[in-house]
Amino acid sequence: MRNVRAWVAFAVIVSALTAVAVRADENLQIKPVLIHDNHVVVSYVLEDAYNAAVKDAISSGLKTTFSYDLELRTKVPAWIDRVIATVNVTVTDEYDNLTRRHHLTRAIDGRIEDDTITEDDAVVKTWLTTGTRVPLCDTRQVDSTRDYYVRITAKTRPATSSFLGLPRTVTNQVKFTFIP
Repeated sequence: MRNVRAWVAFAVIVSALTAVAVRADENLQIKPVLIHDNHVVVSYVLEDAYNAAVKDAISSGLKTTFSYDLELRTKVPAWIDRVIATVNVTVTDEYDNLTRRHHLTRAIDGRIEDDTITEDDAVVKTWLTTGTRVPLCDTRQVDSTRDYYVRITAKTRPATSSFLGLPRTVTNQVKFTFIP
């Protein structure tokens, strides 16, 4: 029984180290936060995430999903930051081996916003790794007297590098000040 626990602990440690190694080669860039049509909008790029392991998973026919959790937060006097708004963006690629076409779907908070079918690998990469002007919240929810930051957490499935099946995760944040 002791040996089983030791092996499980070893597996968890190795998995955690593997996840750290995966995070090190990926970079989540958040573009400057903008105000557009009375909405706070965010753009981002998950660089180096469309790698050989992801391409192999896609070409094998596995449904591949990149999920982005966007949060608008502000500092408050307490030790917990206040969440103003959250948005979940999910981009899915379902590759058909027979037709050699990718069916791409983008959903925001569970609602399908866009979908397309393509054979172009560059289009697939852009869809999976880039978000442009994603509306985060209405400007009425923000105050010019506070400092804010946007935190984005990106997760990819299938987990090509974790033998426990955990999604790969990358997080970044950027500060901004709302000027009406």
